[in-house]
Amino acid sequence: MSQVLKEKPHAEEVPITGAAGMILDGRYSPPPEDKDGKLWVRTSTLIQTPPQDLYELWRNVDLAPKWQEQISQVVSTGKDTSHWVKESDGETIEWESEVLADEPGKRIAWRSLGSESDNAGEVIFEDAPGDRGTMVTVLQEFRMGKLASAWETFVGRNPKQAVIENLRHFKALAETGEIPRTEGQPHGDRGVVGKVKAATYGETIPTPSSSK
Repeated sequence: MSQVLKEKPHAEEVPITGAAGMILDGRYSPPPEDKDGKLWVRTSTLIQTPPQDLYELWRNVDLAPKWQEQISQVVSTGKDTSHWVKESDGETIEWESEVLADEPGKRIAWRSLGSESDNAGEVIFEDAPGDRGTMVTVLQEFRMGKLASAWETFVGRNPKQAVIENLRHFKALAETGEIPRTEGQPHGDRGVVGKVKAATYGETIPTPSSSK
């Protein structure tokens, strides 16, 4: 596995290859198993935008609130460090983040620094076959107990689903300059099961603002 995603805060060496892009028998190897309070998620999408443009959009952390859910502010504090603020259900969570690997047009890896959010991750930008755009793959690790994970599921967005939704928002912003919004669209009474699903998938989470 990538050194970035091993035990922290001792990930001092910059990884040469990324876990998100590891190939096994012609396919991506599966992400690590959830255990010991750690949650892992990997998701990919095809974006009709050149890799360098996507890299620059992702690397500009000041724009993160435009496509990442519940992120209200990100402030660059150095060349490879930034301060993040997340607001969820009336609560505010803040943390510091640092970039550990930076390969322009190809890959970014990061980790949080001892604070209220314990996470690490990487994103890889690869040319899709046949000049069909860029395949973007994200692997992210969250450290939290089972109770904390269950609570997040019902009061906000499960971390795994949040990564998937954020990549979807990123794709929309990169391709069209805006993110489709669904808040306020009418629907009938969805019953108990429907309401549980809405909570599980965070359908009440506001869509990020979208203009670049």
